[in-house]
Amino acid sequence: MSLSVTLPCPAEQIDSFLARPTPGVLETLQRLPGDVVVIGAGGKMGPTVCLMAAKALKEIGSKSRVRAVSRFSNKKSRELLESSGVETISCDLLDRDAVAKLPQAPNVLFLAGQKFGTSEEPELTWAMNTLVPSYVAEHYARSRIVAYSTGCVYSFASVLGSGSQETDPTQPIGDYPNSCLAREQIFSFHAKKNQTPVALYRLNYAIDFRYGVLLDVAQNVASGGPIDVTMGHVNVIWQGDACARSIQCLELAGFPAVPINITGPETISIRSLAERFGRLLGTTPQITGTEASHAWLSDASKSFQHFGPPAVSLDAMIDWVAAWVTSGGATLGKPTRFEVRSGNF
Repeated sequence: MSLSVTLPCPAEQIDSFLARPTPGVLETLQRLPGDVVVIGAGGKMGPTVCLMAAKALKEIGSKSRVRAVSRFSNKKSRELLESSGVETISCDLLDRDAVAKLPQAPNVLFLAGQKFGTSEEPELTWAMNTLVPSYVAEHYARSRIVAYSTGCVYSFASVLGSGSQETDPTQPIGDYPNSCLAREQIFSFHAKKNQTPVALYRLNYAIDFRYGVLLDVAQNVASGGPIDVTMGHVNVIWQGDACARSIQCLELAGFPAVPINITGPETISIRSLAERFGRLLGTTPQITGTEASHAWLSDASKSFQHFGPPAVSLDAMIDWVAAWVTSGGATLGKPTRFEVRSGNF
């Protein structure tokens, strides 16, 4: 089938396209000199954050370095980073002594954690999401830290409202969200104890061509698989925008720790999304279930006040994902499991 939409870049340039620094990133790193350390750099978003920071430092003429810390079980991620001038450091983050040997830096982005596998190994999820933050916060007590978190630290919000705000109570559901709230509390404790500036970066669903809620829905539409709409509404944001905002959050860090919701402005209906992909892909989606009245939804208006609206629109994301699926583009093979309501993934 021939689509009227195309990708914004050649397939082999995806990583570079995602990592284009925004003016806000350039301005932030101009105002906050010094090296950048990215903890948990080998995951889905880590390479984009590292590449974006490295590109930005080069553009502003800074001699500061980006150091990427991970186990790097994915060799391709490590090769990508090193070929772009990012220093990589292999580290078992559950080893407190190993964390204590990491190089210091004034700017730290913490992306490490575990979500998938929680149902099978909840003890590992709790260790990754509590012990590791404590080790890192102790070691980087004199840095400013952006700690990645999730909108799942809130309870479900009405699909008729604007979503949970930073001032709303945190009432997580299930092991994974509760462990994420514990991660936030660990960083908050160290922020208060050591006057470490911390931003709690509560993200709802970053999207790129190869991963995310939009891809999950599009693939099921294309294959004729069932699309469960019980978790009937979501928020999403383009991964490039999400990574840019995480770097910019370095300037929002404070003590007490500062929470900030990061996502797009729309509350997206999964049913409507499936129907749209159906039109783009020339097939009829197989809808199952009935939409619940509440879902994990976040109001990111505070972030829009600081950073403006996301650069990439929902329409563009949908078109790009449809083009990617139609072209047979490779994926990360990691469904988001957005439809799970138990909090155990």
